[in-house]
Formats: sequence, structure tokens, C-alpha cells
Amino acid sequence: MARAAARPMPSPRAARPRVGCGAGNRHMGRDQPSAGSRRPRSARPGPALPRGAAASSGGGAEMLNLMEVGGSLLERVAVGNPLSLALAASAFVLSLGYLFQLGYRRHLGAEQKNYPPFIPSGIPFLGHAIAFGKSPIEFLENAYDKYGPVFSFTMVGKTFTYLLGSDAAALLFNSKNEDLNAEDVYSRLTTPVFGRGVAYDVPNAIFLEQKKMLKTGLNIAQFRQHVSVIEEETKEYFKAWGECGEKNLFEALSELIILTASHCLHGKEIRGLLDEKVAQLYADLDGGFTHAAWLLPGWLPLPSFRRRDRAHREIKNIFYKVIQKRRQSEEKEDDMLQTLLDASYKDGRALTDDEIAGMLIGLLLAGQHTSSTTSAWLGFFLARDKAIQEQCYAEQKAVCGEDLPPLTYDQLKDLSLLDRCLKETLRLRPPIMTMMRMARTPQSVAGYNIPPGHQVCVSPTVNHRLRDSWNEALDFKPDRYLQDNPAAGEKFAYIPFGAGRHRCIGENFAYVQIKTIWSTLLRLYEFDLINDYFPTINYTTMIHTPNNPVIRYKRRSL
Repeated sequence: MARAAARPMPSPRAARPRVGCGAGNRHMGRDQPSAGSRRPRSARPGPALPRGAAASSGGGAEMLNLMEVGGSLLERVAVGNPLSLALAASAFVLSLGYLFQLGYRRHLGAEQKNYPPFIPSGIPFLGHAIAFGKSPIEFLENAYDKYGPVFSFTMVGKTFTYLLGSDAAALLFNSKNEDLNAEDVYSRLTTPVFGRGVAYDVPNAIFLEQKKMLKTGLNIAQFRQHVSVIEEETKEYFKAWGECGEKNLFEALSELIILTASHCLHGKEIRGLLDEKVAQLYADLDGGFTHAAWLLPGWLPLPSFRRRDRAHREIKNIFYKVIQKRRQSEEKEDDMLQTLLDASYKDGRALTDDEIAGMLIGLLLAGQHTSSTTSAWLGFFLARDKAIQEQCYAEQKAVCGEDLPPLTYDQLKDLSLLDRCLKETLRLRPPIMTMMRMARTPQSVAGYNIPPGHQVCVSPTVNHRLRDSWNEALDFKPDRYLQDNPAAGEKFAYIPFGAGRHRCIGENFAYVQIKTIWSTLLRLYEFDLINDYFPTINYTTMIHTPNNPVIRYKRRSL
């Protein structure tokens, strides 16, 4: 691997860092609880709705609310012109009809089909979109306390049924794709970013073949090479940080993750092309993973959609040139690009250039989200608990040697405390808050029936915080993983990378990448919070990133 390739990538939209050396305040803290997590599951506030009762009780309240608002609106416009009155009356009648139909269907479903408890909303069409978007974890934990592990609600005209806790979540993770389907949920989001013919744009059988091809290139032999590459990239990137200061940790790690992932997963040719322009293309493409992209049609002329589509075309053109040059070369490299060039489907068909380019984009961006977010949160947990941070530094010397020589893959595996810290970070801050499937066939769980058309969801974030499953659920306690069953042996209580047929194939690479980066950073710097500030969670993105993630650092004395 060429040493020159490890040059840092300029930030496309870098925020100006605050610089200055200071001691910083230190304290050991707990995770910030949401309102719903402050009370144990057994202490349900208020009566839980009986099975079948939630829908009928909620529908009447919605109808009364709408009639009151509609009547007030009609009174106000009655003194205006006839057109305003006609428009207001039409909107009122249509909304009333919508709620009548909705309430009638819920009533029938609750009484005759035993649907899950339904959380009522007085807002037509939008439903709980505003409340959920503002604080999704609190919303789900409150619903769990009130309704139990299975419940439904609407957002933007769609019905979502959540399965919280290990027992309920088993339905999703043990299901077959023809029953609870992933493509129906994720294709709208991923296809404009990755491209046609890959991932959720193809039948599940084809996608599974593509995942198997990628997994072939994610093996221990490759990981042994990746450790030295990632260590060198990290050292080179953080040279710009100097001796001490205060900088945006999430921004830095997001850039570094792109560099290391591109070098390890795409090959040295594509890594060598990373400059400020390509970095901006990745940022624009990454901007396609938004709530708007998930909920709205992709053909809408939104600025973020246009930037995403342009970036997709330009990045693919870059990849095409590299792929064609590699095909013409007589030498074969030992990397993921070569793995895909040599791969073929069961029917003997080789991958096209477009499929390879799409799979490379998907491999990079799918992992970039999770690794950059998790790496940043790990840094803040270690900065908040200085005792554990120093124990992790001491572990580096104990495992690797007092002179801290270059890392190896075998040493990385023996860094057990750092491994536990990473696991605990993934428990308290899993990068994916919700995993979804579309119900294509009727499903049964916990005595309830879920009809086709519901979006069936599991929340790793909530499962990882349930007091039913975890002792001291909101505390950062890495040593809980010294136990054989830290979550009382529940199979789906800990699911940061999913489970079952759709478990993340990049989990092992993510551990290698993050542990190598943080091994290198712990050798270079001491980290502190600034004025005891521990970042809150940014809920505006689909990956829950830290708000204002600025950290204080000081180079260690050799």
C-alpha cells in the first residue's frame, strides 16, 4: 500500500475549529434519559388500553377534534367571499371523510381482527410524524410503557407497527423476506444513491448473491492488511491537529472513515483520486439518506435530490474509468475491487461495470454512516470517563508493548477493554434507530394480528435501553460484557448490526476499523469534554449523530 496515498482529504464544508489548550472539567456521567426511560416497565402510568379498544377510543377523539376545528374555520370564512367558504368546506368534508374511513377501519380491525393497540392522533394524514420526528426515542419508550411491546401509529398516511423487546422483535428477525419485505421499505431510499441493479433494487435472491460476493472480500486475510493501512491513514490525517486544541470530532472522523474505507474497500486507485471535489460528491450523495428521501417521491425537484443524482452520475463515471483500467491490466490486486471483477452469479454471469460501481458505492456509504457516528460517540464516552480512557491507554502498552509498535490484527483482537467500550457505545448509541420491513402477509405476535401493508419496525435504540433487559440501562458500563449474558440471555436485546437474514455483513470490518482508529488516537492524545458538555442526539438525520461534537485534546508526552 503506497504511503503517499495517506494524505488527508480536505473537508468540503469544514467548520472553523476552536483552538486552545486547557485542562477541561472532568466527571463521570450517565447517559441522558428520555422521559419514557425514567420509569421502569412495571410501573405503567395509566391503564394500558385493552386489546381492540385503542382504535375505537382514538377515532372518536379525532373526529370531535376535527369537527371543532372545522366548525371554527367555517365560521371565520363565512363572512368572506364564497370561494374561500367553498374551499374551506371542501377541505373540511374531505378531512372528515378521511377520519371517518380511518376510524371505521380501525374499529373493525380492533374489534374483529385484534390488531395491536393503536396510538390515536388528532392530526389527519401527518399523524404522529411531528412528535416522533422531534423525539423518537422518548415517543417509543412512552408508548412501550403505556401500550406494551407491540403497538401501531400513523405517520404521513402510513401505519407503523413497532415490536419492542427481544420477544416481540423475534418476529422481524426470524421472518422470511416474502413475508416481511425489506425492498418495499428501503428501495426508495437506496436506489437513487447506489443505482439500479444492486441492493434493494433487485429481487432478494440476487441481493443475497451480491452480499455473498462482498462478504468474500471481507475476510481475515484482508483485515490483517487493513490494520496497517488504517493506522497510517489515521496518523497522517491527525498531523493537522497539532499539539492541542478543540475540534469537531465527528467531522474529522467522518472524513477519516471515508479515507480508510475507500483505501481498504475500493483499492488504491480510487483512494488516490480522493480530493476536495470528490469529497463533496460523496457528501452530496450521502445527503440522499434523509427523511425526505424516505417519505417523498424521488422525482420531486428538491435541491438535495438534484445534488444526489448529479453526484451519483459523476462518482460512477470515476469508478467506470478505474474498473475499465483494472480490467485491461494483466496484474491482479488483492482488494475488494478485484474480488468483484472476478465474481459471478450462480448462473455464470459476471458483474457489469455498473453493478460493480453501485456495489462499491453501497459498501462505502452504508459503512461510513455507522462507523463515523459510532467512532465519534466512543470518543465522547471515553472523554467523559477519564478513568476508563486511561485504562484503555494502559491496555495498549500491556498488549502491544511499552514502546507501542505498529498495530497488528492479532493485537487488535486482544484489546478486550477497548472492545467492550465499543460494544457499550453501540448499545447506548446504535447508529440505526429503526429497522423496518413491509408486511406482505398477515403476521401474529404477542396475541395481536398485523395485516399486510403495515411497516413493521424494531428499534435497536429502545431494545438496548429497556430496564426489563438491562441493569443500570442508561449507564456506560463496559464491564457488563464480562458476563456471559449481560442482557439476561435475551437473543434480540442487543442488535446494533441487526440479526437474522439481513445482519450487516460489514460488522467485522467496522470493529477492525474503529478499534484501529481509536487505538491510534489513544496513543496520540488525551481527550476531555469541554465544560462537561456531552453531546445530545441529533434526531434530524436518519443516523443519530452527536450535536455540537467538539472535543478538547492534548498530545500525550512520550
